[in-house]
Amino acid sequence: MFSLSASAQTDPPFCDQMAALKLLIETQHYRPKPLDDALSSGIYKLFIQRLDEDKVLFNDKDIAEIRKDSLKFDDYLRDNNCGFIGKYIKTLRWRIAETKQVIDSYKNTEFDYSGKDTLKYYRTRESGYFDDDIAMKKYWSKRLRFEILSKISEEDSILDRLEMNFDILENEVRPLIFEKLSCQLDEMENGYGGLERFVTETFLNAYTNYQDPNSTFFNNTDKTMFENSVSTSMMTFGLYTEKNEDGEIVISYVTPGGAAYFEGSIEEGDVIRSLTAGTNIVETNCISNEEITAFLSDNNNKRITFRIKKKDGTIKSVMLTKKAEKAAENLTRGYVMSGEFPIGYINVPSFYTDFESPHGMGVANDIAKEIYKLKKENIQGLVIDLRFNGGGSMKEASDLCGMFIDRGPVSILKYRNGETFTVRDANRGTVFNKPIVVIQNSYSASASEYFTSVMQDYNRAVIVGTPSYGKSSMQTIVPLDKNREELGFCKITTDLFYRVTGKSNQSKGVIPDIFFPSMYDGLDVNEQFIDFSLPNDSVQIKVKHQPKRKIPLKLLREKSEYRMYIDEGFQKIKRLNKTLLRNYIQKDTIYSLTLKNVYGDLRGYNDLWKDFIGYFEERKGILTVKNTASTEELLKYSDEDKKVNALSIDEISNDIFIEEAYHIIADINNIN
Repeated sequence: MFSLSASAQTDPPFCDQMAALKLLIETQHYRPKPLDDALSSGIYKLFIQRLDEDKVLFNDKDIAEIRKDSLKFDDYLRDNNCGFIGKYIKTLRWRIAETKQVIDSYKNTEFDYSGKDTLKYYRTRESGYFDDDIAMKKYWSKRLRFEILSKISEEDSILDRLEMNFDILENEVRPLIFEKLSCQLDEMENGYGGLERFVTETFLNAYTNYQDPNSTFFNNTDKTMFENSVSTSMMTFGLYTEKNEDGEIVISYVTPGGAAYFEGSIEEGDVIRSLTAGTNIVETNCISNEEITAFLSDNNNKRITFRIKKKDGTIKSVMLTKKAEKAAENLTRGYVMSGEFPIGYINVPSFYTDFESPHGMGVANDIAKEIYKLKKENIQGLVIDLRFNGGGSMKEASDLCGMFIDRGPVSILKYRNGETFTVRDANRGTVFNKPIVVIQNSYSASASEYFTSVMQDYNRAVIVGTPSYGKSSMQTIVPLDKNREELGFCKITTDLFYRVTGKSNQSKGVIPDIFFPSMYDGLDVNEQFIDFSLPNDSVQIKVKHQPKRKIPLKLLREKSEYRMYIDEGFQKIKRLNKTLLRNYIQKDTIYSLTLKNVYGDLRGYNDLWKDFIGYFEERKGILTVKNTASTEELLKYSDEDKKVNALSIDEISNDIFIEEAYHIIADINNIN
C-alpha cells in the first residue's frame, strides 16, 4: 500500500543533488524547460515507468496515490523539498518484499499445466498495473508456470520425450525458477548503493531526460564507464566478468598485460564470492553483473580485494590495483580486401579521444596512420564502417572530416542564446582522394552522423545501410557541484549541430544513398521514438560549401539493388525481418498454458534464428581479407593480438554488408 503520509529516511545528499541539478539545467542546458505542471507530468511519467518497468510490482491503488504527486514535482524542485523521495523508496521496498512473499507462497503448490489458464501477450497495446492483490497473485502463478515450462522446453528438442519425463523435469526445474525470480527481485535491493540510490537516481534521471533524452545524471561510476567507452585508455583491473547459468559471477576474460594477468592468481572461470574496497563490501549472491561492473569501474575503487573460488573449490583472497590499459573496444585497424580492386576497410567503433592529451590524439589520428599503411598497399577505395558507432568526440569527427575534404565548412553549431558558429576545416589538401563508402545503421549516432552528413553533402562518399539514429545534439559532462564531486555529474545538452546545408539530422537521421535491408527495419529504435526528444529544425548558413562533382548514385543504386535482389543472404535478412514483425513484434498472442504450446512458441522462435544464423555461418564470402604489411610486422610480437586479429579477418570476410560496400566501390571505379 502506498502511503503519502509515510515517512522514510531521506539521504541528505539527495537534497543537494536535486538543488544542484536544477541550477545546472537552468543555467547550462540548451533549452531548459520551465518549472510548471507540464514538467511535473513529464517527470511523473518517466519516474514511474522506470521504477517498475515491467509493471509487476505496483498496483492500481499504488498508482492512484502516486498520481497525486504528478503535478507537484515542479513545486518540490522550486522549493528544494526532497522529502517526497522517502515514500517512493519505502513503497518500492514493501512491494518487492510482498512480491517475494507471493512467489514463496507457491513453492509447495501443485501447479495446473492442463491449459485451463491462458497466456496473453498484447504487443500492440500497453499493459496496465495490477487491479489488486488477487490480480498480482494470478500473474505470478502464470509467470512461474511459464518460466518452468520454458526451462523444461530447453531440456530436449523432442516434445514426446519432454512429456514422458515431465514430472521428473518439473521437480528439477521448479526450485531453479523460484530462486531465479527471487534473485531478480533481490538485485534491485542489492545493487551498488542499494534501493535508495536506485530510486533517487531514477528521479534525477527522469528530471534530466524530460529536458531531452541525451541529458543524463551520472554518478561517479557512470561517468567513468562513459568516458572509458570513448577513450583511448582506461584504468582497469584487467578482467571481465559475467553471470553464469548458476547465477554466479565468474571471471570471463583476463586481459593479457593487465593487472590481473601480472598478479597471476586469477584465472578465467574463477567464481567471485565478494569484492572489498576499503569499507565497501559487495557480496555476489543475487546481484547483477552490471552492478559488479559498476563497482569495478568506480574511480574511487582503485584497489580491490577479490575473494574468489578456484576450480578446485579452494577459496582465495587476491588484492589487485588498477593500472592504465588501452581500451581494446576502441582498436582501429585497417585491412585490405582483395578482389577486382584492392580496397581498404576500417571499422570505427567510436569517436574516441585521449582525455589526457592536450591535443586529444584519438580516432582521427589512428585512422590517419591506418590510411597511410593502406595507401602503401595501393588501395583503390576505402570502406568506413560506422555501424553501432554511438558517437563520441565532435572534435575527432571534425578532424576526420578534414582528412577527406579540402577546406570549407563542416558543421554549424547553435548555442542556447540562439547564436550560431560555423565549424571549418582550415587545412589544405586531403590524406585520401579515392572513392569512399560509409556503412551506417540505426545505431550510428551523434558524431557518426556529424561525419557521415559531411561526406554526403560534399559528395565525398556514398552512404549505405539504413537511416541513422537521429541525434544532432552535443553534450558535455559537468559536476553538479565542482566542490563536491561526490554528488555526481550531468551529461547535459549544451548545443545543437547542423549540416553545412543548414538542415538537421535531429529525429530524422542521415538517410543513406543506398538502402541495405536490416533485421531492425520497422523497429522503433531511433531517437524520434523516445519521449521528449528534441524537434527537427534548421538554421541559416553563412558560409556555402563547395561539393565535389556529383556521384552517379542512380546507376550505383540500380546495380546494388539488383545484386541484393539475387543474393539469397539479403533475401533471408528481409524474410527474417518480416517474420519477426508479423509473428512476434507486432502480433497479439493468446494460447493455453500447456507444455505443448510453450514448447511450440519457443521452438518456432529458436528455429527461426537457428536457420538464419546457420545460413550465415556456412555462407562464405567472396572477398579475401588480409592485414597491411605494417600490421603483420606488429603481430609477430603478440600471440593474443594475433588471435583477435584472425577473428576480425574472418568476420570481415564473411560480412554480407561489407561485401556489398566493396562491390559499390568497384562499380565507382569501373564507371570512372
